Amino acid sequence: MQLKIKKLKENARIPKRATDGSAGMDLYACIPESITLVPGQLTVIPTGIAIELPDNTCAAFLYARSGLGVKHGICLSNGVGVIDSDYRGEICAGLCNVSDKPYVIEPGERVAQMVIAPVLTPEIVEADELGDTERGDGGFGSTGKK
Repeated sequence: MQLKIKKLKENARIPKRATDGSAGMDLYACIPESITLVPGQLTVIPTGIAIELPDNTCAAFLYARSGLGVKHGICLSNGVGVIDSDYRGEICAGLCNVSDKPYVIEPGERVAQMVIAPVLTPEIVEADELGDTERGDGGFGSTGKK
């Protein structure tokens, strides 16, 4: 599989994996100057790149970088970003600061990670009944605490 990546801005950086075992590719802030993200603030950070996925059997998913989330409370504002196979615009990371301290995002800083994963596209069938299971329709907490 090939992932085509186009730089949309001169200072954009091509995503890369930190190690051979890394599932995600680091995405870099393509910003002209530092941005201070104060507690509770949301912002959109451009990466300066666009991608072309091979077809609709896969998508790109954006996740928070664990170090930013755990150490600094910087997370993706939408939980997980989904880049559809037919999207050709700039990839941006919506970030939020859930900590009690300001955080400064520097130009070229790694702000998110992108994982390419398969997507199932099943035929949708409306049904009057669904098959029975042991759990049934038991929802949140229905399987117990331990």
